[in-house]
Amino acid sequence: MTTERVPAEAAPRFIRAVGLLGLTAISLNGVIGSGIFGLPATVAKILGPASPAAYVVAALATALIVMCFAEAGSMFERTGGPYVYAREAFGSFVGFEVGWVFFLTRLTAAAAIATKFADYLGDLWLPLGSGVGRVAALTLLSAGLAWLNFVGVRAGAWAVNVLTIAKLLPLLLFVGVGLFFVDGSRVEILAIPPMHGLREASLALIFAFGGFENASVPSEEVKDPARSLPVALFTSIAVTTVIYMLIQIVALGTLPGLAGDKTPLASAGREFLGPAGAIAITVGAVLSTSGSNSALMLVGPRILYALGEGKQLPAVLARVHARYRTPHVAIAVFAIAAWLLSLWLTFDDLVAVSAISRLLFSATTCLAVPVLRRRMPLAVRAFKIPGGAAVPLLAAAISIWLLSGVNELQAIVGLSALVFGGVLYLCFRPRRSRVASEARRKKAER
Repeated sequence: MTTERVPAEAAPRFIRAVGLLGLTAISLNGVIGSGIFGLPATVAKILGPASPAAYVVAALATALIVMCFAEAGSMFERTGGPYVYAREAFGSFVGFEVGWVFFLTRLTAAAAIATKFADYLGDLWLPLGSGVGRVAALTLLSAGLAWLNFVGVRAGAWAVNVLTIAKLLPLLLFVGVGLFFVDGSRVEILAIPPMHGLREASLALIFAFGGFENASVPSEEVKDPARSLPVALFTSIAVTTVIYMLIQIVALGTLPGLAGDKTPLASAGREFLGPAGAIAITVGAVLSTSGSNSALMLVGPRILYALGEGKQLPAVLARVHARYRTPHVAIAVFAIAAWLLSLWLTFDDLVAVSAISRLLFSATTCLAVPVLRRRMPLAVRAFKIPGGAAVPLLAAAISIWLLSGVNELQAIVGLSALVFGGVLYLCFRPRRSRVASEARRKKAER
């Protein structure tokens, strides 16, 4: 008995179901996560009353990097984001390393945010913060978001949209009411802090400002991605910068012991909103972490899909479900891996991997822009950075400058991730060679 082979062109493909609003929500949800609920205290500990300056530096650096993602993203309609840009600009090895660290960033961020989700949930109901209750909460979060993304990109995008709105409401309440209670003597908006402290604080904020690049990944499922991506990226960063600055000002101006507080927003909210305000902020943190993980569960598996489709990881990861048109195998792998990491590692361990990996692929994307301009001069771009190569090179330099501020442990973690990625690349290199040889043989036969 013979089995008829299904032509490649008949294989299930993605559907374009994400519009501009949904893409903006994916970007915004990636940025505003658990970081802003804890980092105001971290930044205040480093810079004190002058801590708003760190947000300005981080926002400007992020804006330059966003411009590079906007131009590169407007040139491609393939799934993969930074992985695609690096592969086209610098070849398969650099492309794989970028795809690998980008995947690690999504994976470790998902696990880190999940741990914070359990922490905040435990504040609302103590049994869910530890032991069996914590394991159950983490399991339900991962399984629920994986199922939503499995049954279709529309369901996954819908969850992102709803949770984006839900997470913004408590933050807007915190800012809208808190500004009336700010003690101006505790805030130095125009102060210029020491450079070493500014770099340390800005590096910490990279975790809070990162995540916008999520929108660059699912291009094959976005309506008119070349035009939608730049708008979504710039909108999300502008909104985030305003909200973050106001949150830091309110936290500084209303909470005397901000630098040493483990739950700064909840504590500050209690100062001017009472116990109900603290509960509202905690609920907001639960919704925010859920929303961020919903975006990561949509984006993370698409990186695995792109690596599988590029024959740089097992091809099974590139399978698309015939009915739901989603990368179901990649979703399962990503969800299980993130769940296991959330049970095994701490928030600080996971954040270290995520921040360093993010700077690595950001620098590569910035450097890829002038290379892609030279290699693809006729490619249609919906957005092009003015000023030639100045902005991409400056953005790359800023990323490298921030990387130079990592400590020894963070450097070891980042280098280990790259080395492991190199080993994976070599493991799959024979497979890619066989595929290429088979393609050449068939071409010769024709």
